[in-house]
Amino acid sequence: TLDKLGGGAWQSRKARLKKRLLDMAGQLIRIAAERQMRSAPPLVPAEGLYGEFAARFPYEETDDQQTAIDSVRDDLAAGKPMDRLICGDVGFGKTEVALRAAFIAAMEGFQVAVVVPTTLLSRQHFKTFSQRFSGLPIRVGQASRLVGAKELAETKKGIAEGQVDIVIGTHALLGSAISFKNLGLLIIDEEQHFGVKHKERLKDLKTDVHVLTLSATPIPRTLQLALTGVRELSLIATPPVDRMAVRTFISPFDPLVIRETLLRERYRGGHSFYVV
Repeated sequence: TLDKLGGGAWQSRKARLKKRLLDMAGQLIRIAAERQMRSAPPLVPAEGLYGEFAARFPYEETDDQQTAIDSVRDDLAAGKPMDRLICGDVGFGKTEVALRAAFIAAMEGFQVAVVVPTTLLSRQHFKTFSQRFSGLPIRVGQASRLVGAKELAETKKGIAEGQVDIVIGTHALLGSAISFKNLGLLIIDEEQHFGVKHKERLKDLKTDVHVLTLSATPIPRTLQLALTGVRELSLIATPPVDRMAVRTFISPFDPLVIRETLLRERYRGGHSFYVV
């Protein structure tokens, strides 16, 4: 039912909502204040090792991407828990920023948790991280429903004993069954896709560790926190060199157009998703 504007029920509902908003704002400010008061070990990598890892990146960093990387390095070296949002379109290089941060934390002896909303993204990140960290004394693990029971049990044990340096997974990482020995960096990809319960768990994890959030479409609250200075913000607005702009077309249903589009992508060697 709809309340009458200015009526008693409307005023009561509005008062309850206002109180909830004030409580939420107070909690966010309190968490931010507590983080400012806390200290964290400065994470400064050996320049030679870091340079070698950065050289593995097969592309040239864009100006925005390099600025974001430098900002993250400054945050990690500042002696206070980092809380930075990296905002950029898909394919603009946010993952490389996360890889550099993960390298610094892992080489300094801290564990890294990369939390993603879907198993598909978990598998994609696991492949990317495994390739970039191959040949280095850093063990990368995965925790999602795509992982077999035996492998998952070994990963959980490795996390608890500190043998797994970087773990990538879905909300399974946020469960009470997983205990980190020395978590130092939490990387959150597309936080807006997590449920309320998982966000509450993220809040608990965020208290003492460095936090790096990646998003192409941050929710208004997340963006507002960044714009008001509660969280630091890095924008990657420049596409990689030679990348063509993404174009979106809307047209009436036409099976011939669909067939031509799918065949064109097939001949190009790309992938297509057909949603009905």
